[in-house]
Amino acid sequence: MRFMVLVKASKESEGGVMPDEKALVEMNKYNEQLIKAGVMLAGDGLHPTSKGKRVRFEGSKRTVLDGPFTETKELLAGYWIWQCKSVEEAVEWLKRAPFDGGTEVELRQIFELEDFPVVPDEVRKLDTDFKAQQQKR
Repeated sequence: MRFMVLVKASKESEGGVMPDEKALVEMNKYNEQLIKAGVMLAGDGLHPTSKGKRVRFEGSKRTVLDGPFTETKELLAGYWIWQCKSVEEAVEWLKRAPFDGGTEVELRQIFELEDFPVVPDEVRKLDTDFKAQQQKR
């Protein structure tokens, strides 16, 4: 099972405040544990929304909106992609994360092709080709 771990933004992260050296070292140790356990597939921090864009889709119309975006509680500061045997295992890993008070992190399972009742052949082929391409990188 794959999971996306969504680290919610804070006033500090949206303000461009970078973590100090101690926080970076602690997070690096945690990420190293995830990697050694074969859990972490990807993960990155995100720049503040002041450097971001949104595209709104309304029928055939596309509207580009410039950041920053105001609702901090709905914004993301970073993410991981994890491979775990169960949601319980993912939660146990997440509980070990070196976050301080006030940080909120959301855990969401990623759909796999097997989750869909019907998968057209062309969808399955694209998925297989994409995964093969990713392994070559």
